Amino acid sequence: MANINDIAKAFVQHYYNVFETNRAQLIGLYRGESMLTFEGAAMQGPPKIMEKLGSIPGVKFSPQTLDCQPAPGNAILVFVCGNMQIEGGNIMKYSQTFNLLPVPGAAPGNYYVLNDMFRLNYC
Repeated sequence: MANINDIAKAFVQHYYNVFETNRAQLIGLYRGESMLTFEGAAMQGPPKIMEKLGSIPGVKFSPQTLDCQPAPGNAILVFVCGNMQIEGGNIMKYSQTFNLLPVPGAAPGNYYVLNDMFRLNYC
């Protein structure tokens, strides 16, 4: 079994690569019970989450740090801090937290995003 640091690192690389290149494909990472809180606005379910993610103009992410912890039910809590740039504008700091749960009935190592919290860091 892969260790959680390897899983978290692979997930983060995949998530931001897909976000930048083919954002619509992120829908497969979310389930009906998945929630996104984006800058304090909460939404649930893939359609609403994708509506929000799709409304963000072209963005380039540069994750700088990644921390993870095991959670009950073989879940993995992932915390990312980094830089982002929207349409070539000023670089902004962000933090994002993912709660990854194993996909029921799938082979080990398959996860979906139960919780996703995103916040720009202004301080």
